[in-house]
Amino acid sequence: MNTSENTILITGGSADIGLELAKQLAEAGNKVIITGRNAARLQQAAEKIKGLTTIQSDVANEDDVANLAARLTKDFPSLNIVINNAGNAALYDLATVEGAAQKSREEFAVNYFAITDLNEKLLPLLKEHTNAAIVNVSSIVAFAPNSTIPSYSASKAALHSYTLSLRYALRNTSVKVFELMPPLVNTDFSQGIGGHKGIPASQVATEFLTAWKDDVYEIHVGNTADFYKLSLASPADAFNMLNKEEAVTA
Repeated sequence: MNTSENTILITGGSADIGLELAKQLAEAGNKVIITGRNAARLQQAAEKIKGLTTIQSDVANEDDVANLAARLTKDFPSLNIVINNAGNAALYDLATVEGAAQKSREEFAVNYFAITDLNEKLLPLLKEHTNAAIVNVSSIVAFAPNSTIPSYSASKAALHSYTLSLRYALRNTSVKVFELMPPLVNTDFSQGIGGHKGIPASQVATEFLTAWKDDVYEIHVGNTADFYKLSLASPADAFNMLNKEEAVTA
């Protein structure tokens, strides 16, 4: 991929991994657009990153997604990269929690259905460009679930499967399909699941840019690469590794 002179959309770009991606991609010479629900955080991001465009939008709201796609098509016809980064996670025990089904619906709404919806709406625009890409931000838990974040794990497994299918479906087009798969990352988003033990968000962005440039379609950040090998060699061992009480990983 060409890693500069692109017009890039990052959903959930006002904090954590999304903000680091926005920062490093802008520094690499790209036009970056971010979305988020929180107007104050969007403003703070704009103050930190020169030339950043912000759009307040909720990826889980179908009307917002439709309006976002329409605006991007009209006002940013050069858009050629979409990074689906927005995510939602809840920490709970399936054996004791009430409302698990509703938690699952809410997480799948953001982590899966919002992505398929936005991709579908923006694909016609992306196909107009010779250098185009979709990047779905997945997770190490796509390979084995962490039982403390069951719906999040399931949604990322679904996203991984969808990404494989999308990449194959678009194999004869100009649109490349990437999957970014971080391990536990130290962000505000992950503090409830032991985030302080994770790698910095800046490392995720740096490793992404390096792999993206070389057309590595499934990007295993940090220890995700070793965990992937373990999941192939012994799915049971991979599951047990993620479900030790003293080593929660997301």
